[in-house]
Amino acid sequence: MIQTYFPNLTPTQREQYAALDGLYRDWNAKINVISRKDIDNLYTHHVLHSLAIAKVVTLRPTTKVLDLGTGGGFPGIPLAIMFPECQFTLIDSIGKKVRVAQAVADALGLQNVQTAHRNAIEERGRYDFIVSRGVTDMKSLAALVRKNIERRQLCSLPPGLLCLKGGNLDGELHAFRGKALTWDISEFFAEEYFETKKVVYVQL
Repeated sequence: MIQTYFPNLTPTQREQYAALDGLYRDWNAKINVISRKDIDNLYTHHVLHSLAIAKVVTLRPTTKVLDLGTGGGFPGIPLAIMFPECQFTLIDSIGKKVRVAQAVADALGLQNVQTAHRNAIEERGRYDFIVSRGVTDMKSLAALVRKNIERRQLCSLPPGLLCLKGGNLDGELHAFRGKALTWDISEFFAEEYFETKKVVYVQL
């Protein structure tokens, strides 16, 4: 499935994406980071969903990314595989989920991933992009992470938030007055799951 939408993957990337199924099934049996009913949809609902961000921006080498509220490693792990020359920091306030994300990164040999058990208020690092998947509303999220934005431009988009969201976002984005962009994920991926899903970018 991943190769259908990303045909230029290296052999290493193909192996790493293929390994995710076994790794997450194994860890999910010990620590529930993905709904038991949803594990069979890992590639559509979690991996491919995460990679929608790679359809709206190409992260150039040395780009630094914070995955806020990573859970078991989404969207950070799939993006770290896609962009091996970028640095990813994955944080979550639930320690057992962070342990799973780190174990998966280690098993895949991802040298560009580090994890930490902390929340957004505690985070002091500086990053080009903050990514998240439905953590909170965009206005609250922007207020939390503005302090963490690195003021440089490496990529096609200026530094800011890249979030995976669903539903009607008009109310959430009203406060940003033209500084927000949205993309329908259904433009990139044909699966029915993505019909109401979006990538949202806010410049910070």
